[in-house]
Amino acid sequence: MIRPNWYAPLTVLLGGIAAGLVHPPFGVLPGLLGYSVILLRLETVSGPRPLRSAFAMGWLAGLGYFGLSTWWIAEPFLVDPRVYGWMAPFAVVLMAGGLSVFWGLAGVCYRALRPRSLWKVLVFAGVFAAAEWLRGHLLTGFPWNLVGESWRAGSAPSQAAALVGVYGLTWITLAVAAAPALLMLPIRRLAQAGAMVATGVVLIALFAGGAGRLAASARTTYAPDAPVIRIVQADIDQKEKWRPENLDQIVLDYARLTLSPAMQVPDVVIWPEGALPAVIDDLIAPGSPYALQLRDVLRSGQTLLMGANRVEAKADGSWRYFNTLMALRRDDQALRVSGYYDKHRLVPFGEFLPLGDLAAKWGIRSLVHMPEDFTPGPPPRPLKLAGLPTVQPLICYEALFPGLADGRERPAWILNVSNDAWFGANSGPWQHLNIASYRAIEQGLPIIRSTPTGVSAVIDAQGRILPGMSLGLGESGVIDARLPAPGAPTLYSQFGDWLFGGLLTMSAGAWFAGRRPRHRVSPDQGHR
Repeated sequence: MIRPNWYAPLTVLLGGIAAGLVHPPFGVLPGLLGYSVILLRLETVSGPRPLRSAFAMGWLAGLGYFGLSTWWIAEPFLVDPRVYGWMAPFAVVLMAGGLSVFWGLAGVCYRALRPRSLWKVLVFAGVFAAAEWLRGHLLTGFPWNLVGESWRAGSAPSQAAALVGVYGLTWITLAVAAAPALLMLPIRRLAQAGAMVATGVVLIALFAGGAGRLAASARTTYAPDAPVIRIVQADIDQKEKWRPENLDQIVLDYARLTLSPAMQVPDVVIWPEGALPAVIDDLIAPGSPYALQLRDVLRSGQTLLMGANRVEAKADGSWRYFNTLMALRRDDQALRVSGYYDKHRLVPFGEFLPLGDLAAKWGIRSLVHMPEDFTPGPPPRPLKLAGLPTVQPLICYEALFPGLADGRERPAWILNVSNDAWFGANSGPWQHLNIASYRAIEQGLPIIRSTPTGVSAVIDAQGRILPGMSLGLGESGVIDARLPAPGAPTLYSQFGDWLFGGLLTMSAGAWFAGRRPRHRVSPDQGHR
């Protein structure tokens, strides 16, 4: 059957879109079969330049996947359209097209290796999982919607991340989702049947093993001295927040919610990233009226954890700016800084400009409401605060990175403050919630998540949102909850991506097994 020239590019593009539809807020699980379509298209590449064609197939699949996954990237540029609006279409095209290069290179690698028989699936899983790992690490990394995060966090399949991490789960997902493609390829029937049986066994193990882990922790547990936490979500629109005349009202909104009645007085109050549109050093300076307001929202012994911008003087008289989680504690009548964490992984173009001087000459600016780009803080490490279990802060974008919360000292919980108002009111905040929840599964630690406009939530060590413990998009209110107890250290928290490396080694072994020449016995030899 002769097909038109556009048939292969269209089907591989649709395969990528189908794979993207598996992620929140869509949750279309049959879309995983899109990876089978991608494998089939790479297998049927033809023409005088097969490697170029394979790159095109991989790139088009990525364009469908990343176009659907990251179209929200236009939203931050529309907050102030007069200044940044012209950048929005370029951001969408460059983001989706740039990320697709990783899948294009995976297509080239797969075609160059030319795996045989049923080993094709394991090689496909290996090269695309490796491409996803590179996407999460090269050029500062952008591991948004990794393939392994296709499963809803807190579901049975997602629990495999506690063993092999999300990159290992990416490999497993690709292998399972691409296996049906073998039925459409010229492979022996017996090999096809064996591959389908193996796929079924993996799927059963994925669901049954995860269900067992969830059943073992069906009831949320709490330490006897677990603190009571209040998450404040004021639902202040991003376009309104940075108007100077709105600062007083914003402070009042957060104060009103913080002081609203509670069944039990909170030990710690959490405000999201960038809660107040001002530098914290000015707000809490001696004589500042805002310092008195911040003091009065707390009772003696309470701690306020809030996302804030802070400044630090340099030797030459200039200033450095940090995106910070600030810990403020009230002791008697005084408000004091009891600790802080500076964001380590900054958002390119959002918080700093790569090639800053050159970009500035072109008229490109970062989206920060600061005179200069933010400065990255040191690598993440837990905060020790009086009266609270040790906490590992992750500010916004940092929750995308597997292993960023790893360290020699294991915290009791993770705090993710994030300004998801940047992502608009569509798919971005729901995807960010799902991604951040995977850090709970990987580390076996609860996550407290605070955002200004949604989605704020209390997430247990298995990645599940506790019943009634979330505030959706556009909601204003508070969440009062006791801090869930941490789970046992996971295999991933102890060994990191080494197990993922073992899966990649398995893919390499599958390729070698497929390349091994077969010894054929002649009829005469068979009768001797």
